[in-house]
Amino acid sequence: MGQSKAMAGVYIACAAAACAAAAVVLTQRVKVRSQKYTARKILVEFQEACETPLPRLRQVVDAMAVEMHAGLVSEGGSKLKMLPTFIDHLPDGNEKGLYYAVDLGGTNFRVLRTQLGGLEGRVIKQEYEEVAIPPELMLGTSEQLFDFIAKELVSFVAREGEDFRLHEGQSREIGFTFSFPCKQTAVNSGTLLQWTKGFKVNDAIGQDVVAALQGSIERRGYKMRIAALVNDTVGTLAGGRYWNNDVMIAVILGTGTNACYVERAESISKWGGELPKSGQMVINMEWGNFWSSHLPRTYVDELLDNESLNPGEYGFEKMISGMYLGDCVRRVLVRMAQQAGIFGPHVPHKLLEAFTLQTPDMSKMHHDDSSDLKMVAEVLKTVYGIHNTTLGIRKIVLAVCDIVCQRGARLAAAGIVGILKKIGRDGSTANGFIRRNDVNGIHDELTVNSIGGSGKTVVAMDGGLYEHYSKFRNYMQQAVRELLGDAAKNVFIELSKDGSGIGAAILAASHAEYVPT
Repeated sequence: MGQSKAMAGVYIACAAAACAAAAVVLTQRVKVRSQKYTARKILVEFQEACETPLPRLRQVVDAMAVEMHAGLVSEGGSKLKMLPTFIDHLPDGNEKGLYYAVDLGGTNFRVLRTQLGGLEGRVIKQEYEEVAIPPELMLGTSEQLFDFIAKELVSFVAREGEDFRLHEGQSREIGFTFSFPCKQTAVNSGTLLQWTKGFKVNDAIGQDVVAALQGSIERRGYKMRIAALVNDTVGTLAGGRYWNNDVMIAVILGTGTNACYVERAESISKWGGELPKSGQMVINMEWGNFWSSHLPRTYVDELLDNESLNPGEYGFEKMISGMYLGDCVRRVLVRMAQQAGIFGPHVPHKLLEAFTLQTPDMSKMHHDDSSDLKMVAEVLKTVYGIHNTTLGIRKIVLAVCDIVCQRGARLAAAGIVGILKKIGRDGSTANGFIRRNDVNGIHDELTVNSIGGSGKTVVAMDGGLYEHYSKFRNYMQQAVRELLGDAAKNVFIELSKDGSGIGAAILAASHAEYVPT
C-alpha cells in the first residue's frame, strides 16, 4: 500500500513537473509570438512610411526640376547650390598628348598619367598610384599637406616611362580632382569653403587650393600647370563624355552622393559673366542637399539628422547614400530590440552605437538567398555579438534591409529623372515647357532647355553603392523605367568606374594651354 502511495506521488510529481515545463514552453511561445507581432507591427509601420509609389515619385521628380530652376536663377534661391563649374566644353575624343591628374577625395589620394591618342588611339596607356595621407597632415597646415601631395606627384612624374611622351612644345598639365566644398572662380581656381571627411587643415580654408598645390609643385622645381579644378562628379561626366558624346549627366552613388549635368548657359540667370562661346556649362548640383515635402521622411530620418554633424542639411543624401543606409537599418532594429525584445531581454550595447552597421554589411544580409538566412545570422553575430536568432527574426531583419534599400534607390531614380526633365530628355516636354504645381497648388510653367544631339541620353554612374549593391542598382533602374515609360528606350545608365581621375586628366587636355595637333 505504502509503495502504491509512493508511486502515485512520483506520478503526480512528474505530472506537475510536466505541466510546469509545458507552461514554461507555452509562456515562451506566447512571448516569442508577442515579440514577432510587435516587431512586425514596427516593420509594417516603417514600410508604410517609406513607400514610394509612382505618383509620389513623380512629385519628387517635379520638385527636383523646380529646385534646379530656382538654383540657377539666384544664389540661395534653392536648397540645391547649382554651382557653375566654368567647364564650358567637354572632351570629344580628339585630345592628344600626355596629361596628369591628382585626385584628392579622402584619406588617400591618387596620382595618374595618361597618354591620349586622339579619336583613333583614345587612351593609349595610363598608370596610377594611390598614396595614403599621414593622419597628422590631415590636421596640420596647408603648406604641409600640399607639399606632401606635390612630393608624391613629382616622384611619380620622375618615374615616367618611355611609353609616355610629351608632344613637341607641350608641357605637363594637370587635372585636379578636389572633392571638398569649394567656391569655384575659374576653370582652374577655387576657394576652399570647408573640410569634410576627417580633414581639419584650418589655414587652408578661404585659400585657392589650385594656387596652394601649384606653389608646392613649383617649389620643387617642376614646371607643371594645373589646367582644371573639378570635383569627382564633374570628372566622371568628363570621363564618360570622352568615350560617348551622348553623356549628359553624371551621378556619384557611393559613401556620399552628388550629380552634375550639361546646362544651356543662357539658363544660368545668376551667371554674371560673359556667356561661354560653346553656349553650355557643366553645373555641379550638390544634390545631396535637395529637400522636398514629398520625400518620405520617417522617425529614423529625424533621429539620424538630429544626431548628425550637419542637422537640417543634406537630407536627400541621408536617405540615398552609402554613408547612411546601414545606419537607417540599425535604427529600426534598435526600436525592435527595445520594444519587441527581438534580440533578447537586453539591447546589445553596440547596437546603440551610430554607424556600427555599415552599408556593405547591410548589402550582405540583403543579398542572402539561403533558406535559413545564414549570412543574416553571421552579420548579426559578427557585428553585434547576437547569437541564436530565429529564422522569423532574421526574415524581419532582411525585410528592413529591403525597405531601406528600395526607398533609397527609387528616390535616387526620381532625382535622375528630375534632371532629365529639366533638360528636356524625359519625354514629357511640349513646346519647350514643363508644367508643375507649386506649394499653393497653382499651375505654372518653366522653360526647358533641351540640348540637341542624337536623342539618346547617357547617365554616367560611379560609386561603390551603385557598382556593388546590385539590389539597389536594380531597384533604381526599375524605377527609372517606371517613371520614363516609353522614353526609357532613349535613356541609358552606364557605369563609369573610377571615372573621376581619368576625367580630370582628360579635362586638363581639353583646357590645356598647348593643344597638340
